[in-house]
Amino acid sequence: MADNLKKGDDVTWKSHGGTAHGTVEKKLTSETSIKGHKVKASKDDPQYLVESDKGGKAAHKPAALKKA
Repeated sequence: MADNLKKGDDVTWKSHGGTAHGTVEKKLTSETSIKGHKVKASKDDPQYLVESDKGGKAAHKPAALKKA
């Protein structure tokens, strides 16, 4: 679990049976939309916008991310 991530941190997460790698873009603390999907982030329940090494962007909960 990674609660104190910051922009530029390298992270990994489980994805479709394997491990994905990427970089933290920013901490999300309010509701937002990414690729048409609603992200219910808040100050009490933040998520992180991560860009994968393959170029895709997605929001992840801190419990799903591990510092690389």
